[in-house]
Amino acid sequence: MLYLAEVQKPKTGFLGGGGKAELKLLACQRTEQSWTVERTEEVVPAEEANAFNDGALVIVNLVNRLVKGEIEPAGDRVSTILQNFSRLLEKSKNQEEEIEQWKQSLTFQSQEMNRREIELEQRLDQMQAKEEELALIEQQRQELESASEETTRLQEEFERKSRELEGAWEHLKGEQRRLEEIKAEGQYSAGIDAEQAGVIQQLLDRLSETVAPTASVREQLHLGLEVVNSQQSVLDEQWQQFEQQQAEATRLQTDVERQGEEVTNRSQQLQQTQVSLEQAKIELKVQQHVLELKRESLAMLSLQLQTQQSLQQELTLLATNSTDVGISQKVDIESLEKMPLGELIEVVDNLQQDLAKVVDFVNAQEEELTLQRQNLEQLQSKLDSASEYDRISLETELADERDCYKMLDETLVGQRRNLREREGILSQHRRLLQRRQGVGEGNNADSQTIDLEPILMQLEVQIQQRQEELQKLEGEVEQISQSINSLEELVAQKTSEQEAKLTELGNLQQEWNSAKESAAQILGKVNLYQETLQLRQDSITEIRQKLEAIADGLNQIQEIGDYQLQLLAQMQQTIGSLLQSPELAAS
Repeated sequence: MLYLAEVQKPKTGFLGGGGKAELKLLACQRTEQSWTVERTEEVVPAEEANAFNDGALVIVNLVNRLVKGEIEPAGDRVSTILQNFSRLLEKSKNQEEEIEQWKQSLTFQSQEMNRREIELEQRLDQMQAKEEELALIEQQRQELESASEETTRLQEEFERKSRELEGAWEHLKGEQRRLEEIKAEGQYSAGIDAEQAGVIQQLLDRLSETVAPTASVREQLHLGLEVVNSQQSVLDEQWQQFEQQQAEATRLQTDVERQGEEVTNRSQQLQQTQVSLEQAKIELKVQQHVLELKRESLAMLSLQLQTQQSLQQELTLLATNSTDVGISQKVDIESLEKMPLGELIEVVDNLQQDLAKVVDFVNAQEEELTLQRQNLEQLQSKLDSASEYDRISLETELADERDCYKMLDETLVGQRRNLREREGILSQHRRLLQRRQGVGEGNNADSQTIDLEPILMQLEVQIQQRQEELQKLEGEVEQISQSINSLEELVAQKTSEQEAKLTELGNLQQEWNSAKESAAQILGKVNLYQETLQLRQDSITEIRQKLEAIADGLNQIQEIGDYQLQLLAQMQQTIGSLLQSPELAAS
């Protein structure tokens, strides 16, 4: 099982050496991505950890508290774990934001559902009230139908009695005609007998009884008309409510159309934002590719610069350490040609004396460097055969000696270069002196020295050009990097705007769908309400028309009845006058 441990080296023995390293267990790996902290602060001996410094973090595989396999530095593993943990935190944060957005969306949907539920309950209450009103109207309609049936029955009774009255009237007319015929024949000189008067009186009484009583029917008719008018008033209020609901439905439909246009506009804006985002992403990829190419060019140019600088150093070192090559020094040949020969000889002697001093100093330094190297070899030999007890002190001493050797060697590089320069200057003065003295150069070694000065100058020019190109390229890389950062910010901003607009469009789409559904429901209810009201209106109108027709019939019946009563009164008056005549009284 893998553990994260800390290397601990006990401070025992001389200079802290001689102790065995131990591992303090800090955490244990349970799964590939899961680590648990070790709270026991257990320490495991491990000689394999001696190669690590005290306090170093390592990864070790332990089986039964014994080290199995190699001990690895924990830096890379810990870095990977921290990166994974950072990604997990970022992912968790994003998920929390998504959950919060979903919570807000669910809260909004819950509020919308509660609002719709309340509206539906209100609509149900209204529908129940309307149903109760319809039931009441149906009851009143049935009562009106009953009144209409009673009116019809009375009308039939009236018609029957009217027919009987007409029959009695016809009989009376016949008796009257017969009486007139008798009078015309001279059978009666005046009046009628008592028997005939009694018969006529009976007929008149029967006619009086057959006159239809219209008062009760008219009272029922007035009650029916009052009920119809009351229902019409209630219906008029309901028609007003219907007009308000119809206006509300029209307003909702207008809002739905406006929301539909808004959704369409937002969708078009979202598409435009998407196109702009894709263009920004493409531009970002292009800039990243250009940056990658620039960095590759920068790496190649840096490599060329390093190669040229290394070549320059190698050539300089070669000219310093080799006798066959050298770097020509600029000497004022013209002034030396004009200088008196004795003065030139004196200058050459002075240069030779200075050179001898530098040679002595460099040789002394070289001998010291040789002794230093031998000392390093001896210390290394002692270290190879030393015990654990003496190893730390020898390693420290060896490190100090190496630092001294390195410092001395670096100093000698400059001294050697200075020596070669002085030798070159002396060689040029000596050749000029020999030529002025007429002495041949022969096989002088100075004449066979290879001059590296032109090559080094050309290298210096090339290095300077490469450095300028490198600086220019670095500026371009920096500029492209800034442009990429701006593009990344732009892409992130547009992505955020895109997500926000997408969420907003989704919410608008839901609101639009809800509004369409509500408008459709309300419109359906309004249409149903209109049909119901129209049926009630048609029913009330029909009942009113029937009642008005009955009222017209009653008026006609009343007029006929009044006319009949007038006739009966006249007939009774005539019969009365006949009964009072002397002839009828004598008989």
